[in-house]
Amino acid sequence: QVHLVESGGGLVQAGTSVTLSCAASGGTFTTMALGWFRQVPGMEREFLASISWTGRSTNYRDSVKGRFTISRDNTKNSVYLQMSSLKPEDSAVYYCAATQQYTHTNVQENYDYWGQGTQVTVSS
Repeated sequence: QVHLVESGGGLVQAGTSVTLSCAASGGTFTTMALGWFRQVPGMEREFLASISWTGRSTNYRDSVKGRFTISRDNTKNSVYLQMSSLKPEDSAVYYCAATQQYTHTNVQENYDYWGQGTQVTVSS
């Protein structure tokens, strides 16, 4: 069983940057494709970014391209989401997810494991 724990959320000012971290335990991290999603209350959870198990391939939601960067450190069993030029509309609960069935995917149904989420609130 893979266990994911996000951290790094909180209250931030618009225009600033924050990096979210997600630490994985259990399973074989180097065979996991990883993704970041977010959800606003009353809205569907949306894909933000994904990274292949090698880290060589990434994919982003169009609206965050150029502002968000996904990366992973296989020596630390961790995946990160660097977010810059934050806007109030980026406020949401952010989730990391992992799958060992796909080498790379932006489809949330393809992810088998999810963290509990971390709240990011961007004040204007």
